[in-house]
Amino acid sequence: MSTTATSFTGWSQPELEASILEQINTDVAWPVIEQFSKIVRLSGSDEERKALEILTSHLDSWGVSYTVHEPECFISWPIAATLRTTGANGKSFRAKTTSMSKNTDGVELEAELVYVPPRIPENTTDDWSFGLDFTGLDVEGKIVIADGMSAPGRVIDVMKAGAIAGIFVNPGEAIHESIVTTIWGTPDLDSYERQPDLPVLGVNRRDGDELIALGKAGGTTVAFSTTVDTRWRTIPVLEAVIEGTSVPDEFVLLHGHLDSWHEGVGDNATGDATMLELARVFQANRDKLARTIKIAWWSGHSHGRYAGSTWYADAFGIDLARHCVAQVNCDSPGCRWANTYNELTAMPETWPFIDAAIRETTGITPAPERAVRAGDYSFNQIGISSFYMLSSTMSQELRDEKGYYGVGGCGANIEWHTEDDLMHVADRDILLRDMQMYAASILRVANAGALQFDFRQVTAEFKATLSKYQQAAGSAFDFGPAVTAVDDLDAALATFYASAPVGADPASPEARAFNKAQRMLARQLVQVNYSRELPFHHDPAMDIPALPDLAPALTLPRISDDEHLVGVTKASLLRGQNRLIWALDLAKEAVEGAATN
Repeated sequence: MSTTATSFTGWSQPELEASILEQINTDVAWPVIEQFSKIVRLSGSDEERKALEILTSHLDSWGVSYTVHEPECFISWPIAATLRTTGANGKSFRAKTTSMSKNTDGVELEAELVYVPPRIPENTTDDWSFGLDFTGLDVEGKIVIADGMSAPGRVIDVMKAGAIAGIFVNPGEAIHESIVTTIWGTPDLDSYERQPDLPVLGVNRRDGDELIALGKAGGTTVAFSTTVDTRWRTIPVLEAVIEGTSVPDEFVLLHGHLDSWHEGVGDNATGDATMLELARVFQANRDKLARTIKIAWWSGHSHGRYAGSTWYADAFGIDLARHCVAQVNCDSPGCRWANTYNELTAMPETWPFIDAAIRETTGITPAPERAVRAGDYSFNQIGISSFYMLSSTMSQELRDEKGYYGVGGCGANIEWHTEDDLMHVADRDILLRDMQMYAASILRVANAGALQFDFRQVTAEFKATLSKYQQAAGSAFDFGPAVTAVDDLDAALATFYASAPVGADPASPEARAFNKAQRMLARQLVQVNYSRELPFHHDPAMDIPALPDLAPALTLPRISDDEHLVGVTKASLLRGQNRLIWALDLAKEAVEGAATN
């Protein structure tokens, strides 16, 4: 096996990589996308099974080992909605209901319509992050009409205010499908009471403006109904395994969702086909792989809030904790006009690696962002280094030129989560480029002597985060002990990475020790940076700030007059700082231990 070394984070095997990329093509992938474009893949549906059989027939023909798991998960299909104004001049409006919202079983409910304006935090530019401002409004027993898609946080706002339903106005002509629960995956005893108890509808911008005007004027009664089929279903989770040769116990997990809203070409038939093509090529080159590559196609992403990937994280949690070196999400590659990798989210330790892999493969310089709480990142509580949520996308300039608003996939095509996500959204040339990028990235992780993740990127983020929190807290709380612990880890990392066994055989003792320490760094630092829940449990599907235990420091300036609340917040910060310092100390011990072995 070639061991050409360039640098720690940019290590690659140029000859092998060139050979692998040359073998990547769209001869199988494109016809698979065409087949998927005719199948509506609701989670756990018979149609989804047809798509699964297309994948497994190809895996069979190539001799790829795979398992179809059959978990029982909590799944919600939004079926239909009606909406009309009442009275002699009543008018009907097109509406959709949402996954995991309350079912009226087709029975109409009536109430007064009330407009609630947005409550937009500073620096918020997307459609999902703002709440609602109920100041001076009584919506008890009424129907709320509000701007923005039906994000879970806004649904919670409406529920707490006592309304009987929420109608949410999409930003354009389309009504985008959505799921409104904050429960990540299948509910458990800690989360099941968060199941939404509110009928939720979506309308488009044109109809929404008309309804908003009526809600502002007052005195208008509307009638609505919803039909939502929510129950436990058997869903498929397809797991292919291509075993490595020298360190087969270590593995990289590549994954994406099989289910879809409607035909879902850009979200996520292109991703399904990409993973299938990588399975073909890596199976043909399995004798050249050091680590095992696992490829998983999840059901339950769209209709179960990541139910399939969450089940996998639960069912194989210990194996993932011991042996998974990275998880890689594949969603919405190969979409038309995608000319950048500017909204590719990933954990900061992977950013230098991502930069090298994408630039050298595609010629495009990526602009990765901190990973958000979305996209089948169901492994944060285990503490796994993670990269690629979404794929290539249109530049902001191109979106502005087209008049596109922000969406959550499809390469920024606004057909995302609509009936129009069809073949015209996919681009065969861009698909090939993205497949090659994924192949190069997976190959580098599978074969590196020294896993290419640089946790000094994480300590730099920690320092910036602690500085921001300290500025907000002022003299009310001292983050100095945490800063000292970060500095100590940073110094240990400098020594650790200076001796990285770049180009070593992944099975050598020095590589095994180094890579175990890399995994232990992830197990400690990912958890404390991306989760508040205990290991192997799941945070809500809501925004998770950096170092979430310490984020309440930002509230101290506005609560300074409330002595009790200040005291409560300081107690939380002290406990959170202890958790952080302990994680940093354990991380430091891991790298120092690797250096002495």
